[in-house]
Amino acid sequence: MICYTYDGSFEGLLTAIYEAYYRHERPEKILKADCLQHNLFAKYVYIDTDERKAQKVYDAVKQKISPVAAKNILYAFLSEDNEAGTYIYRYLKLGWKIGKQVDSAVADSRVFQIHTLSSKVRREAGRMLGLVRFRLLKNGIYYASIEPDYNILGIIALHFKRRMPDQDWVIHDVKRSTAVFHHNSEYIIVPFDFNGPLPLGQEERDYQSLWRQYFMDIAIKTRINPKLQRQHMPLRYWKHLVEIPGTTKQNSP
Repeated sequence: MICYTYDGSFEGLLTAIYEAYYRHERPEKILKADCLQHNLFAKYVYIDTDERKAQKVYDAVKQKISPVAAKNILYAFLSEDNEAGTYIYRYLKLGWKIGKQVDSAVADSRVFQIHTLSSKVRREAGRMLGLVRFRLLKNGIYYASIEPDYNILGIIALHFKRRMPDQDWVIHDVKRSTAVFHHNSEYIIVPFDFNGPLPLGQEERDYQSLWRQYFMDIAIKTRINPKLQRQHMPLRYWKHLVEIPGTTKQNSP
């Protein structure tokens, strides 16, 4: 039994799929190198990432299957599920057989697995658009921190580029130690780690105070339902919300 391993990048995964096709091999699994499932009967083959080969695969998915399928595999990959590489490989094998009809085959487990992962990522990305809270720093940069379950930073970055094209801003994925930096209508995603107090200006402090007070004043005390609130906005998001007193820990003293 052959298992391909790769460096954990999307390009690395697509390169592994390319090699499987051109080597005429049928790997049982395609796994990230740091998520190996050791098996005495498996032969592990590490595939070096080649961006040219990866681009060929991605272009082939869009042209021979559909742009929707290309988006599905990207979103499934961003779920960071340990089996995502294998699921994507099996989904694409089916897609290259039946073309754009692949996403209609919802009863097929290969399609169902990809749709499930893709939907989870899509839902969280949509939810996060309403939960990002920017804070104005003394240097004029807007900063927001998030800790999503899935790696959605690249998805929501495009939304905020369109919404805030003239501002300098940073969205920091604390969980993954990465951030998107936006300047002059361009953005880049890079490794980033910051745990210190935020250098907030007085204007931002005043705004946060007013926003918290407004949030408390509009609440109808007889209708407060913590259980329902947690269902619509899970606790894991709360510490990054300005309007909930005592949850933001990155403000400067």
